[in-house]
Amino acid sequence: MAGKRLSSKYKIDRRLACNLWGRPKSPYNVRQTGPGMHGANRGKPTDYGLQLRAKQKLRGYYGSIGERQFRRYYQEAIRLKGDTGQNLIGLLERRLDAVVYRAKFVNTVFAARQFVSHAHVTVNGKSVNIPSYLVKEGDVIEVKQKSKQLAVVIAASQSQERDVPTYITVDHGAMKATFLRTPKLEDVPYAVHMEPNLVVEFYSR
Repeated sequence: MAGKRLSSKYKIDRRLACNLWGRPKSPYNVRQTGPGMHGANRGKPTDYGLQLRAKQKLRGYYGSIGERQFRRYYQEAIRLKGDTGQNLIGLLERRLDAVVYRAKFVNTVFAARQFVSHAHVTVNGKSVNIPSYLVKEGDVIEVKQKSKQLAVVIAASQSQERDVPTYITVDHGAMKATFLRTPKLEDVPYAVHMEPNLVVEFYSR
């Protein structure tokens, strides 16, 4: 199962021609071309191509969210007050699996989805096993007692590969995190340049 997830992660990196999560082991660090014989010889992308690529990057980053669900995030972002692109980022960062990943309870967004699905976390003391569950400001996310000594959890919490962003506070001793506020695009530690404005343009065509 882990090999399959690694493979899907690396396929996304190759297809989008970037190291999407900034990981040292990404094959893109070694071979910076797209897949196929002529991966390096693509013409200048159209506006549509740029918008599609921006959507694929954002969708892929959060573990390849399904198209139908991703469109629902866009529709919800429109309904919220303020900038639609910023709202979209805020909704994606409120996903429980995204918060588990940001809090460094696991090493990847793919692992975070599985970790939540297998009922390893609680929100405000209640077990939640839905990766797309949207946390609210002030919610406390904690690794269940029986899961706190898992090797993957300990390794992730001690990893120096990335930092916990400022909109989440974490006590790794207690394996407990608090979601302080919904972030803006500039708050989110993406390893690559994200363009939610182009995603909005894609869906509003």
